[in-house]
Amino acid sequence: MRTFVPAVVAGLTIALTGSSPAAAAAVFVELNPSTVQAGDEIALRASCDENLKAATVRGEPIGTVTVAPEFGFLVATVRVPADTDPGDYPVALTCPDGGAATAVLHVVANVEPSRGPATGFGGTAGDSPAPLLIGAGLAIALAGLALGAVSLRRRIG
Repeated sequence: MRTFVPAVVAGLTIALTGSSPAAAAAVFVELNPSTVQAGDEIALRASCDENLKAATVRGEPIGTVTVAPEFGFLVATVRVPADTDPGDYPVALTCPDGGAATAVLHVVANVEPSRGPATGFGGTAGDSPAPLLIGAGLAIALAGLALGAVSLRRRIG
């Protein structure tokens, strides 16, 4: 009987207030990926209490973007401008019913990969060993054929 009482109290609270604790968490905005280089594209996925109407997402590097209803969420795709400086940028969702949420877009510096160490058969090896390896392979194959022919003649004769 004691375990029944908290369930009744929770049910009455929801019935009297008209909302549940999960309803407050229904408003969100997600960035995928949330860490990008300048010039990359990101996908926005958001949710408001009413996902049948478009909402607005604003942020310094991406400007104002309208997220439209699709598959039960509000979605859009946007490109981070190529001249955006590295840093953390807040992105804010504004719902038509007044709900709001924020996320952070992390823009990182464009880094070019460096060459690996010169450990041989790379930039320090000089000429390619391929012709030598092909020639050696052919010589070994011909020697095998010659030995096979000689052994076959001995067995017959």
